[in-house]
Amino acid sequence: MTLKTVLTGMLVAGAASLAAMHSAAAAEKATLLLNWYVYGEHAPFYLGKEKGFFADEGVDLDIQEGRGSALTIQAVAAGTATFGYADVPTMIRAAVKGAPVKAVGVALQLSPMSVMAFTDKNIRKPEDIKGKTVAMTPGDSMSQIWPLFLKTTGLKDSDFNVVSGDAQTKLNAVANGRADMLLGYSMDQSMKLKDATGKDVTPIMFADYGINMVSSGVIVNDDTLSKDPDLVRHFMAAATKSVEYASAHPEEAAKAILDALPKAGKEPTLLEGFQRTIPLYHTKDTEGQPPFRVTPQNMQQTVDLLIQYGGLEAEAKDEVDTFYTNDYLPAAE
Repeated sequence: MTLKTVLTGMLVAGAASLAAMHSAAAAEKATLLLNWYVYGEHAPFYLGKEKGFFADEGVDLDIQEGRGSALTIQAVAAGTATFGYADVPTMIRAAVKGAPVKAVGVALQLSPMSVMAFTDKNIRKPEDIKGKTVAMTPGDSMSQIWPLFLKTTGLKDSDFNVVSGDAQTKLNAVANGRADMLLGYSMDQSMKLKDATGKDVTPIMFADYGINMVSSGVIVNDDTLSKDPDLVRHFMAAATKSVEYASAHPEEAAKAILDALPKAGKEPTLLEGFQRTIPLYHTKDTEGQPPFRVTPQNMQQTVDLLIQYGGLEAEAKDEVDTFYTNDYLPAAE
């Protein structure tokens, strides 16, 4: 090996080292506050961080578990979290009341709302609900939309019995047989039931009957959008890559959660929960497009349903484009 070759190698290595040091120094710290304790839906963020997708975009990301979408939105509005992964309809309600927040990417464009039962009960369609007992939480988002599901499917309140309670009460009621089914998210409560009982759960999806609202998305403070738009663009570029890669490698995605949080759950149900999440990333209108890019029609339908069934102020009907933007997403190829 010649002296020239050695020196060239040293220069290349030195340049690479300097570039890496510069990248690390330039990385901007950001917090992502999730909507809840970690479950399968969150896998892409953990995998993206593990694979270095956020670091490659100059984002030094800290992922934190949440305690409900409302609290996550409050934290983003107050500036104590840079980004939030939260329920977009809940964010819309907050924005109408003056919270300075906006969705910069809608991950779940098909609603995960469902009524679910243990698979061995053979409850597969709305007609099967007749004569059964449904567990629900009065006033939550699913119970507000439930009357529309009944109307759309031709069911009446007199067709079934109801057990009311908080989120844990619903799960307990189905697990111990006091209720046949519960209102819940197809990739969340179903996995909690499976973890608790070892039994498979089958959901009847609201979206399969034409009832669709957007669900989880990335939200930011308006102040962040105006003062640090590049951070938002870099974060969403990494988040997009994370969802795309995780969707193609679901086993790797589920494992990434446990690599970061060994007590977050059981790998099989984390995997199944994420696999149930993947079909929710696109509607027919956004099929084949990168994730997070929601259509105006989807957002309008969401707001209309919130006004009609969720108690949202009627003036929000004409303010849909103030609640979200696709401008910070990477360009579709």
